[in-house]
Amino acid sequence: MIKTRHLLDLDDADRPFIEALIARARQFKQGIPNEGSRLRGRVVLGMFFETSTRTTTSFAVAAQRLGAAWINFRTDGSSLSKGESLEDTMHTVQAIGADAIVVRHPEAGFPQALARHFDGAILNAGDGAHAHPTQGLLDAMTLLEEFGDLTGRRLVICGDIRHSRVARSSARAAWLLGAAVTLCGPPSLLPPSEPGWGFAQLSSDFDAVLSAADALMLLRVQKERALGDDLPPYEDLAKWYGLTQARASMLAPHCIIMHPGPVNRDIEVEGQLMRNERSRIDRQVENGVYVRMAVLERTLGQASRERAA
Repeated sequence: MIKTRHLLDLDDADRPFIEALIARARQFKQGIPNEGSRLRGRVVLGMFFETSTRTTTSFAVAAQRLGAAWINFRTDGSSLSKGESLEDTMHTVQAIGADAIVVRHPEAGFPQALARHFDGAILNAGDGAHAHPTQGLLDAMTLLEEFGDLTGRRLVICGDIRHSRVARSSARAAWLLGAAVTLCGPPSLLPPSEPGWGFAQLSSDFDAVLSAADALMLLRVQKERALGDDLPPYEDLAKWYGLTQARASMLAPHCIIMHPGPVNRDIEVEGQLMRNERSRIDRQVENGVYVRMAVLERTLGQASRERAA
């Protein structure tokens, strides 16, 4: 099990680590007495170099529910934009009293760089096309709530896999919990080799994988990370890889629909399907708060133990 004050990715995670965090998140969801005092006096800094709605807001709510202060770090007006080194910025942030930094950055590996210069906890809220670990955990929590056990279950993730940090983290979390994972999309938007990332089946035939799915997650095209790459036209993506009413009828009766957001309606998912009885999109957002509460509690606790050692 991972014993570190940081949560940078799920590459070294094991099943007990993921199960423990999700179990704690479910306790928070059910209600824990005096939860608002667990991180009282702690300061959590939100450092978002890319726009975010769900992740920023849910981390802020998670921190505040635990009693921590949440501070937005203005990346556009920071000393980093004036030429200050990353190391000096981290020393400044630490001197001010920050206990944790939640960071999102377009460059893969940026949270790891921060971790080398900060004694508190670094939580990766998305770095390039590399990882989005709390999204992977909240998706796994949503799946476990639905099915109880993922052994033998099949998760299909369809869309822009190649540029997606969500696909990588969510696929790995589900796989570690026993699910079989299929990554589906146009050949140009799939990982370059099979099995994808060492464990996932690849497919370019969306219709062929629908009937076996227990859960179907759709992804938008990551055009902000696909600069210079040839992307299929949106109308082709909607035609061949979009979830339509006709394709939804091919799903097993128990199959659920997921999407990490934001959704491009009528491209990856027909708008009418976003709020039907199969959809767990709103539950994913809800579970994000509880997962991030569990992550903040664990990483800040580990940071305190490491400082005391």
